[in-house]
Amino acid sequence: MKSFSIALSTLLAGSAVAFAPSGSSTGKASLSAMPDRLWDSMVDKTQRSKSMPWLPRPVNLDGSMIGDVGFDPFYLSSIPKNFAGFIQPPQWEETNGIDTLYWMREAEIKHGRVCMMAWFGWVAADGGFGFPLRFPGEIYSVESIPNSYAAHDVLVNQGSMGFLLLAVALVEFCTGAVLVEVSKGESDREAGDFGLDPLKFLKDKSQEDIDRMKLRELKNGRLAMLAFAGVVTQSALGEATQNFPYI
Repeated sequence: MKSFSIALSTLLAGSAVAFAPSGSSTGKASLSAMPDRLWDSMVDKTQRSKSMPWLPRPVNLDGSMIGDVGFDPFYLSSIPKNFAGFIQPPQWEETNGIDTLYWMREAEIKHGRVCMMAWFGWVAADGGFGFPLRFPGEIYSVESIPNSYAAHDVLVNQGSMGFLLLAVALVEFCTGAVLVEVSKGESDREAGDFGLDPLKFLKDKSQEDIDRMKLRELKNGRLAMLAFAGVVTQSALGEATQNFPYI
């Protein structure tokens, strides 16, 4: 029995040695061999985000862009990626590419503009401004389409949504052409700038006034994205909330 205890003690001691560190020099070598963390290149640890001072500032949000208050809690703007492949296969030709910040500002402005029109259209069609604003024709009447929430399914069955899909595809194709030029370095346009100003709001304005107008558009677009998401969600809660004022 005594010899069995000695053998068991020896076996346990050997097992412990097998899992013990082999030496401090090996540990240091392993740490130095680890690659640099991507996080270190995504943030500026010396500054805090203006909108969220408890977080470090995203490295690309330095306040130079209009409307930039450092709000990017997931640090999406700091992810290194070439987005040119979304509009043109990289096999076609070699380009300079489109960086993450430019692509996301382009997307933010586009979604904001769409949602400003979408919220207005949703509420106007439901009579939120005093009367239902509809296209002429029986198929667009209140009797055929009781509210904006029901419009999608009704118009899909009627066939109008197919035409709308083609119209949106045409717009996306045409507006995507300028992004190809940006990717190839043939255009230095600002993100979201299509030179569309039919009412000449920016004509003969100072740069300060132009920046103020751009900031207004950006803030209204951000609010519209929240507002449209809210009105759609509220309408989907049940039949009682599908009509204006959605409560």
